[in-house]
Amino acid sequence: MSEEATSPILELQRQRALLQMEYDEEKQAFQQQTRAMGMLRRAARGDAWLPLRIGKSYYNSLNQRCIEVFRNTEEQDDDHNFEFGKPVQFFWTKDDEVHFFQFIGNVSYVEANRMVVSVPDAAPLADLQVSDGQIGVQLFFDETSYRLMFEALERTMRAKGRLGYLRDLFYSQQKAESLTFADMTFPYLNTAQQQAVNKVLRAKDVAIVHGPPGTGKTTTLVEAIHETLRRESQVLVCAQSNMAVDWISEKLIDRGINVLRIGNPTRVDDKMLSFTYERRFESHPDYPHLWAIRKAIRELRASRKHGDSWHQKMESLKGRATELEIRINAELFGEARVIACTLVGSANRLLDGMKFGTLFIDEAAQALEAACWIPIRRASRVILAGDHCQLPPTVKCYEALKGGLGRTLMERIATNKPEVVTLLRIQYRMHEDIMRFSSDWFYHNQMVAAPQVQHRSILDLDLPITWIDTSEYEGKEEFVGESFGRINKTEAMLTLLSLQAYFELIGKERILSERLDVGIISPYRAQVQYLRSQIRKREFFKPFRTLISVNTVDGFQGQERDIIVISLVRANDEGQIGFLRDLRRMNVAITRARMKLIVLGASRTLCRHPFYRRFWEYAHSLVNSDE
Repeated sequence: MSEEATSPILELQRQRALLQMEYDEEKQAFQQQTRAMGMLRRAARGDAWLPLRIGKSYYNSLNQRCIEVFRNTEEQDDDHNFEFGKPVQFFWTKDDEVHFFQFIGNVSYVEANRMVVSVPDAAPLADLQVSDGQIGVQLFFDETSYRLMFEALERTMRAKGRLGYLRDLFYSQQKAESLTFADMTFPYLNTAQQQAVNKVLRAKDVAIVHGPPGTGKTTTLVEAIHETLRRESQVLVCAQSNMAVDWISEKLIDRGINVLRIGNPTRVDDKMLSFTYERRFESHPDYPHLWAIRKAIRELRASRKHGDSWHQKMESLKGRATELEIRINAELFGEARVIACTLVGSANRLLDGMKFGTLFIDEAAQALEAACWIPIRRASRVILAGDHCQLPPTVKCYEALKGGLGRTLMERIATNKPEVVTLLRIQYRMHEDIMRFSSDWFYHNQMVAAPQVQHRSILDLDLPITWIDTSEYEGKEEFVGESFGRINKTEAMLTLLSLQAYFELIGKERILSERLDVGIISPYRAQVQYLRSQIRKREFFKPFRTLISVNTVDGFQGQERDIIVISLVRANDEGQIGFLRDLRRMNVAITRARMKLIVLGASRTLCRHPFYRRFWEYAHSLVNSDE
């Protein structure tokens, strides 16, 4: 076997070794945190809810035993990291001791301060009701996602047939195959978007839609899916996060496409729930009959007599239930044109044995390569969409990151096969001056502002970018607790004063009547939480509370606001900027703004790094050109 042929296997083995390092590090960190880190600290980080109020328990339409829990907090917007599918563990605290219940549940869905957790049938739920002390729930280590990624890598290494072909293709310089036909025109798309859709339709193996901020990537992807469905009866659409799956699903539904969403959405409203598998399953005309049979099975299980007739009756009921389930599923999957789920969710037993002509992976630049191989086994061709100059996958182990675990499949294919990539160049979000810096630094100066946004601004003669240098105010960053984050209280005060001054220039009536919205971004969660608490305390911001959101960079991925204010936090004599060195995060932060970007940062600390020095100079060049 030639070296060329073995290299994909060697590369996948390397991926597996790096993933193992990440797994070990994350598992060890979880065990240490659970022991050493107070549960109150975990709750402050959004990894635990404490104290809890326990609600009702019941069986859901998927025959899972569920319990409802409520978080005791006044604030609806308090951050947390719980989302559908994540494993959780209940505990109780008494006399500063933490005691764990010996069963693991899974988040079935969560909204604001209410969560539904599915638990094993044998879980002692009565104990949750009567324990003295405080009951809480924490995120548990996610063994399942890692297991599925390891299995996907093993399967891909062994693969023959189509999966083996795609593996060898993606890891080599070999040209991807494509069909030849005349360009189709899509009048409501721009030239680059039309080019991208045509490239998707022609691809036999793979195509990439590279969508920088504001370039209409989702619009292009929806069109590509819509056109593909003229040629194929059904496609699989995946993304790394539940939120990204929700977003693309909603746009497809608006286009009139029948979507079946496996897993529960992050935003729980009727529109989003109406296309979930669970809601469709329980709305099926045969469901009441199935529910009655399941109830009879549970009652029979609870009965004491276990003779021959008991076994016969049980087998008969189980057979009828299975038959009904198969019939309902066949109808639901038969009607759906798009099956939508997360990458990990594509391993759901509901999809067992299913194959698709095309797999679309949205936000592919945020997904670990191993996660992408989970759904690829189900497809003959793969379309990736995203932007590897924005948020990367989360990698916690520094050694694994250094070894290349953060390099995505999308990046790998884009490097090996530039001919399959279409860059969307026209952006519809930002004032040209806000776009320009990002375009120069990240996209080889290829971005163009659409005429309708080129000069958009809130105030006449306003500067689109203002950098307020906090070096002069002697504010210093502080470290808040082990692995909790950094905070800069002086800069937080200046952030709110700057926003207040800008609001006063615009005028209260105009802000409220035009509903001008604001995003306050900080890379550090501790600063985000401090800013939120300060906004709540300030009388001035009361009328504008619904128009202001404060979050981390990750929390603003895929979003935009009229005004963006960024607090960079770092201010020290050593010029240490920590993970502000990940410039892709800064690209996301500065490109959320439509009309006004206000940056607060200590130039003495930040400008030792070439990116921040260039950005500082760029912001000041706008001041000078305006004079």
